[in-house]
Amino acid sequence: MTAPEWIAVDWGTSHVRVWAMNGATILARRDSDQGMGRLHASEFEAALLTLLGDWLDTAPVPLPVVICGMAGARQGWHEAPYIPVPCEVPVHGVAVPTKDARLNVRILPGLSQAKPADVMRGEETQIGGFLASQADFDGVLCLPGTHTKWAHISAREVVSFRTFMTGEMFALLSQQSVLRFSTADGWDKAAFLDGVADGMGRPAGFAAELFSLRARDLLEDPPKGHARARLSGLLIGLELAGSRPYWLGQDVVVLSDDSLGQAYVAALDAQGAVVRSAATEGVTLAGLVTAFKAG
Repeated sequence: MTAPEWIAVDWGTSHVRVWAMNGATILARRDSDQGMGRLHASEFEAALLTLLGDWLDTAPVPLPVVICGMAGARQGWHEAPYIPVPCEVPVHGVAVPTKDARLNVRILPGLSQAKPADVMRGEETQIGGFLASQADFDGVLCLPGTHTKWAHISAREVVSFRTFMTGEMFALLSQQSVLRFSTADGWDKAAFLDGVADGMGRPAGFAAELFSLRARDLLEDPPKGHARARLSGLLIGLELAGSRPYWLGQDVVVLSDDSLGQAYVAALDAQGAVVRSAATEGVTLAGLVTAFKAG
C-alpha cells in the first residue's frame, strides 16, 4: 500500500472507523468495536495504534490524525469544547497530547445551542462534508440515528438544531418493555405509515396506542412485522410533529444510507415534504477531508 499522508477517524460511542488517506483518496480502511463507551481516556492512544498497525511503518512522522465524534467528549480521549451556533462547521481541531511521537492528533469540536439546550458531536462533520459538495444548500438536514438531529442550514452556517431521542425510545420499548414480545423482525410499510399519521395527528393517545400493539398481537395475530413497523411509525410521527418548524416548506435532505433513513424519507414524503437522501459515510469522510485541508 502507498504510504498514508494522513489518517481520518470517526470515533463513535460503540464503533470506530479509520481510513488511511492520501489527500482525498482512500488507501485502506479498518473498523473496530473499541468505541468511546468501552474505553477509558488513557486507553484511546493504544486503541488507535492497534488500528493503525503497519500503516505506521511507512507513514510520515509525525502522522496527522484528524478525529471526529465521541473521542472529543468529556468522557472521551480529550475534550474538544463545543462551539455555539450559529456558526460554520468547525474545521480546526483541538491538539491532543500523545505519548507516541509518531502521532499528531487533532479532535474536531462539536456544536452547542443555548435555547433550547442542545448539543451534537460527530454530526457536524457529516454536515460539513455535505456542504463541501453543496455549498449553496439552504434548507434542513435530518440525521437519523439513536438521537436524530434536525439542523437548519443557511449561508454555510448551522443556524439552529434540535435533537430527538426517537431511536433510543424505539430500542427501549422494543427490547425492554412488554412490547418486546410483539415487535419481531419484519416490516409492514402500510402499518408504518399509519403509525406516522396517528403519531402526528393523535399524540395524546400515544401511550394507549403502544399497549394496543401488544393487545392486537394477542387477539388478532397480525402480519409479521406489523407491530414493529407501527411502533416505529408512531415514534417518528411524534418526532415529525415536534420538528414541523424544521421541515415544513423546507428543502430537506436525510443524511442516511440505511433502512432507518429510508423510513424517514417515506414518512416525510407522506406529509408532502420536499425530501431527498444522501449517504452518510461519504459525507463523514468528506468532512474529515475538509478539516485536514484546513490544517
